[in-house]
Amino acid sequence: MPAAYYGHTMSRNPNLLVPVTILTGFLGSGKTTLLNRILKEHHGQRIAVIENEFGEEGVDNDLLLQNEQENIVEMNNGCLCCTVRGDLVRIMSQLYARKKAGELNFERVVIETTGMADPGPVAQTFFVDDEVAENYLLDAVITVVDAKHAMQQLDEHREIQQQVGFADRLLLSKTDLCNAEEIAAVKARLVQINPRADLFMSEFGNAPIDKLLDIRGFNLNSVLDIAPDFLEEDHHTHNDEISSFVFKSDKPFDSTRFEEFMGAISQVYGNDMLRYKGILYTKGSDRRMLFQGVHMLMGADLGRKWNPDEKKSTKMVFIGRKLPKELFLSGLTKCLVK
Repeated sequence: MPAAYYGHTMSRNPNLLVPVTILTGFLGSGKTTLLNRILKEHHGQRIAVIENEFGEEGVDNDLLLQNEQENIVEMNNGCLCCTVRGDLVRIMSQLYARKKAGELNFERVVIETTGMADPGPVAQTFFVDDEVAENYLLDAVITVVDAKHAMQQLDEHREIQQQVGFADRLLLSKTDLCNAEEIAAVKARLVQINPRADLFMSEFGNAPIDKLLDIRGFNLNSVLDIAPDFLEEDHHTHNDEISSFVFKSDKPFDSTRFEEFMGAISQVYGNDMLRYKGILYTKGSDRRMLFQGVHMLMGADLGRKWNPDEKKSTKMVFIGRKLPKELFLSGLTKCLVK
């Protein structure tokens, strides 16, 4: 497997790491409204917030104190905010150092990206930087989607397609401005782009907090959920650059051939492979193999044992930009034990 393989990072104890949520969404989708809701919720946790832009309306409306030199603010509910203008790795390392020294007290981190940001590089930080990987756990990517303008934005802006493709949770905002048919059309399109992300309504920032925090969407041990109607015929066609497809098989993989194929395919198409994840049935193992990747970074770990009455099978989902579906499916098929 190429150097991009990060399976060794899965041996960390997730209970000892600070969980991090990446909050993304296109301009005006309602990220800050949702973030304010999370910060005001009585969940009993202290949250460090990292923002990478100065917005017209920040989250520090009710701040108690501010260190202007460090851009650290403390909210009235005990949350901390850090506005990022420098390097994300440096900021996160400094935050953890201050936490370890007892200068700051927080249990989790929320990173709010800019409206035009691709969340991919932010997510990759947790796998390519050793110091960040040793102290933080990427919990999930949450994407807020403006239901009223989503169809037009998806047509015109690649960034929102990337944000949807990376998501572990999709939150539909401004649904009060839409009728039932419009909401259904947006939902159908989002599922076609990303069938593995759970989708919730989020009017005025109201969202199920317990479905947003501690969901371990980037944890290999999380369940691989794919929308049950994903493979049903879709009568509405869209020319989205970001799309998804599923590979399924009841035959076991030859582990060596699978690793060689994924290593080779990621070198060619890695930049366009946003998220891919699967539960693998491999020859000679009585356990499920849990596998996932982000661009050219990929990792695997042993899951639970197959149950005696359970049908062993592989299920993988790929989300990416104009990926050659048939090439992927045929290549994976050739990796199966004959």
